[in-house]
Amino acid sequence: MLAIAGPAVAGSRPVRPAPDRFPQGVGSGDPRPDSVILWTRRPPFAGGVEGALTVEASEDEGFCRVVARASVTPEAAADWTCRVLVAGLKPGRAYWYRFIDTDGAASRTGRTFTAPVETDAAPARFAFVSCQNVNLGYATPYRRMIVEDAALPEAERIRFVLHLGDFIYEMIWSPQDQPTMQGRVVREIGPLPTGARVGALQVPTTVADYRHVYQAYLADPDIQDARALWPFICVWDNHEFSNRCWQSQINYDGSRPAQNLKLAANQAWFEYIPARVSGATLRLERFLAPTVSDAPLDAVDADGLSHEPGNLAAINSLKIARSLRWGANIELILTHNRSFRAQAVAESEAAAPFAVRGFPWFAAQDVIDVLDAGRNWAQGAPPATLRFDGKDAPNPRRDATPGSMLGAEQKRWFKERLRTSTARWKLWGNSVGMLHRRTDFQNLPDEVAADWPSEGYGLYDTDDWCGFPAERRELLDFIRDAGVTNIATLVGDRHSFFAGLLAPELPPGDFAPVAAEFVVGSISTPSSFEAAEAALPLDRPLSPVYLHRPTEAAPVQPAMNLAIRHGVKACYALKATGRIEDALAATNPDVAPHLAFADMGGHGFAVVTATDEALDVEFVATPRPTRSTEGEAGIPLAYRVAHRLPAWTTGETPRLERTRQAGRAPLILDLDPGA
Repeated sequence: MLAIAGPAVAGSRPVRPAPDRFPQGVGSGDPRPDSVILWTRRPPFAGGVEGALTVEASEDEGFCRVVARASVTPEAAADWTCRVLVAGLKPGRAYWYRFIDTDGAASRTGRTFTAPVETDAAPARFAFVSCQNVNLGYATPYRRMIVEDAALPEAERIRFVLHLGDFIYEMIWSPQDQPTMQGRVVREIGPLPTGARVGALQVPTTVADYRHVYQAYLADPDIQDARALWPFICVWDNHEFSNRCWQSQINYDGSRPAQNLKLAANQAWFEYIPARVSGATLRLERFLAPTVSDAPLDAVDADGLSHEPGNLAAINSLKIARSLRWGANIELILTHNRSFRAQAVAESEAAAPFAVRGFPWFAAQDVIDVLDAGRNWAQGAPPATLRFDGKDAPNPRRDATPGSMLGAEQKRWFKERLRTSTARWKLWGNSVGMLHRRTDFQNLPDEVAADWPSEGYGLYDTDDWCGFPAERRELLDFIRDAGVTNIATLVGDRHSFFAGLLAPELPPGDFAPVAAEFVVGSISTPSSFEAAEAALPLDRPLSPVYLHRPTEAAPVQPAMNLAIRHGVKACYALKATGRIEDALAATNPDVAPHLAFADMGGHGFAVVTATDEALDVEFVATPRPTRSTEGEAGIPLAYRVAHRLPAWTTGETPRLERTRQAGRAPLILDLDPGA
């Protein structure tokens, strides 16, 4: 539905508030200087009046100056959701909106903002978030965001929220089957209407299942309030479809093609997330699914993309890659990093002989680099063998092509957007990270009874860009060679806070940064530290690399923060003496020259301010969100830390400055030496 704004007029006939008739609230998305998409869901209810809704957009909260009014009818085929594009609006200003049914019952009032014009050089401010699992936690960091923002002067408040994926988690635990998960109390949001069982999990099998999950998540008061206050700009990660998915392949109880499930996931996302997306069969209001079958992903091209017709139809049915301007200072460039990616080499049969055992969540970085590069090995001819576990094993991919996360078409578009953007800051909404999380297991103290099988670093997880190192290098080389400056990637997925500089290589290679990256902690999903705390005992030989308990009565701390910034010897020094000074004295400076900050246990959100001079990014961290809203602020503050990325010109090197810090952050030594 399209609504065109005109001169302001008085509001409609008297209405009465009836938010219960709109149980998922309201939302808006993808603002431009003259338009924005408005959204709601109005399902049928017993004894209720069905039919068209009236949507109103107003210059004031009391709807005395209504500038747009239109009629839209919820339909069962779209799960009773409504999407309305309101055009003809004024740039850089707030609007209020509501939906009214045929007997005068109104939704809650939403507020949205239009983007400023491209010549507007005023500071641009927004928040970015990721990973909100309400099955295992509470979305209370949103409450803190709302309260903190309301306390600021109007000119300093955020104008939109960038959501970097995992808006929902399709994997559902039930407290009847598993009362706790990673130390969290499981909350009931199921059962799914037609879901399948995978162990203790329920997983979707139809669009009705995905819709059920979105309805449950949008019933959360903190998520719903945030969506009513700001326009959201969204990309997806993996859990909007399937854990560790790629193209239309799922990986629950073994990998298998799932073209129909990919379509179902795309349809539900389209219905519940207001966004300006494209697709072969899309209309503004409706997702029209093509007919596909669940066939093997064969006919794979050089980028790892399967040309099986159903796979192509499914992944092209909804394409979220797009760019949006916010004044003179920001161009947001958004990519989808799952739909067109090849299978990660670390999960392929070729990598099976090189699987690391005994070092949870870590892979051998040198092996992944060689296997992923295939015949395009950056150092010349690909090696015929790989040294692993004390033996020389044949390189099974020396004639293969490198893996691709973006796919050829999207990668060409992405490079062109970077090269031609006229915005001061090119901000990549990038659902998975590029900053390496690694440590030097090759330097384990002699007395530790564990043998690292490779000659290089241990790489934490391979499901992100570090599992596609050849294409990662290609993109960073392109940024350098094309002279693109003032670029930063904004990332979710990792359930951690990171700030650092991106370079094609780390030591022992030449560390030459070309961009910056900021990774936001999860809203509520358990962190990497929580996973380690739940799974690993404290008395294993390798435990000091993951966990640290200062005293028997003290809580466990994330030694992994120390490991990925300072190396394993720092962890064992801390274990031996408990003295921070001894840990710092054992630092290996080659482990992480790229990292300015890393907290593997962080939850919360991030706030960005972009000006002509600099990009300022503040991490606002909260304790584990294991309880519902606590008082006015929603959840206490754990710490806040801000970094500044000054603008740079061609030939200069980007640099990060710490500009603000407060609170306690365990084992982030330069933030809280006394922790």
